[in-house]
Amino acid sequence: MRNTLIALLLLFSSSIAEAQETGPSAPDRTAIREVISRQIQAFQHDDAAAAFGFASPSIQQLMGTPENFLNLVRGHYQPVYRPRSTVFGRLAEQDGQLVQEVDVVGPDGLGVQALYSMEKQADGTWRISGCELTTPTSVGT
Repeated sequence: MRNTLIALLLLFSSSIAEAQETGPSAPDRTAIREVISRQIQAFQHDDAAAAFGFASPSIQQLMGTPENFLNLVRGHYQPVYRPRSTVFGRLAEQDGQLVQEVDVVGPDGLGVQALYSMEKQADGTWRISGCELTTPTSVGT
């Protein structure tokens, strides 16, 4: 019985180590932050084409044109369109997809949390496949 317990503990601890190793690599984490930062910079300069270029192919197909995309963001995502500040939080897997948390203070001074769904492309680059604005977890704390 004791040997079985030890074997189970060893198996469990090796599974945890393996799960930690299979998370996003440091280069992927950096690339994801860079894509989000560059899209926000494009929004701040009203550069529709550049901002649209960081969106996943499915978002691009849905929106049709860079101008449609920028108009949607301008109308419904003011905190990421014109942020006063951004602070990157954790990168976590949710429903099989990587989601980057970004705490944002919008142009109105109110904090929100932007949850960026990320999609790795066949060429190894990352694109944004969605952004959900939620109640902040750490802005202003």
